[in-house]
Amino acid sequence: MEISPLFWIGFNVVVLALLLLDLLVFNRKDHVVSMREALSWSAFWIALSLSFNYLVYQWLGKAAALEFLTGYLIEKSLSVDNLFVFLLIFTYFKVPAQYQHKILFWGIIGALVLRGMFILVGAALLAKFHFLMYVLGAFLVYTGIKMATSGSEPEIDPDNNPIVKFLSRHLPITSQLHGGNFFVRKDGVLFATPLLVVLVMVETTDVIFAADSIPAILAVSRDTFIVYTSNVFALLGLRALYFALEGLMRLFHYLHYGLALILVFIGGKLLAEGFDLHISMGWSLGTVGLILVMSVILSLLFPKPVIEKSEVAGE
Repeated sequence: MEISPLFWIGFNVVVLALLLLDLLVFNRKDHVVSMREALSWSAFWIALSLSFNYLVYQWLGKAAALEFLTGYLIEKSLSVDNLFVFLLIFTYFKVPAQYQHKILFWGIIGALVLRGMFILVGAALLAKFHFLMYVLGAFLVYTGIKMATSGSEPEIDPDNNPIVKFLSRHLPITSQLHGGNFFVRKDGVLFATPLLVVLVMVETTDVIFAADSIPAILAVSRDTFIVYTSNVFALLGLRALYFALEGLMRLFHYLHYGLALILVFIGGKLLAEGFDLHISMGWSLGTVGLILVMSVILSLLFPKPVIEKSEVAGE
């Protein structure tokens, strides 16, 4: 079904209005996001996403609604790995808790723009060159295997980040924070603050993760509307999800392997289509959901051993 340009404009205007309402009204002042606040916002964004999913069902039918829900679930689950890296970045740069929300807000604004571009280009290429579907399937299988064998705790290396290096060479950066400002003027000279460096790290990290998550959703649906909207709704709740799961992310250590298995499954589903073997969207959604649930259950049943400081020091 052809989506009217007016709907595209209206959808993005509503998304922008929600984000501005979040920043300028509800989170106008820098503050530490409490667990209660994070859970309330998470519930709001999830309810909004499911309401839109129902709208898709009424408007475009069951198949489109299942594609949206599967894409949303995949993007939401893959974002947990993204959130873990955000946690490492904030810890590495010692970012105070009251400024983390602001960084994630602007990080998501950038992510929405960049991912929109990725989706448009990716969908256009897949529509024109059908054989790329099998290349995409092989890429997802490879990515899933690589994720499973790389360990559950990713590392960050800001000193070797090319964009951070470029920023450091071309813009003076203060050694200390200046409140929640990304820039500060000193003696008539404009300086970047460490918060801008953190924002750049968050943005580049999201681009890397988008290389996995967007192909995974394109593998579920070839419809640009479904891929884009499911991605947007997953991103809208990313900040609230971060603060809600901040203290729990390290507990779900098997989730990393579950996400790897999901990528392998989605990639294998694409490759199977080349042999005329088709897995219905209902089965795909059920499989993704089951893998996620089992990953969480296994993490709770077999918690990761706590390494004492004395053991690390070799005492």
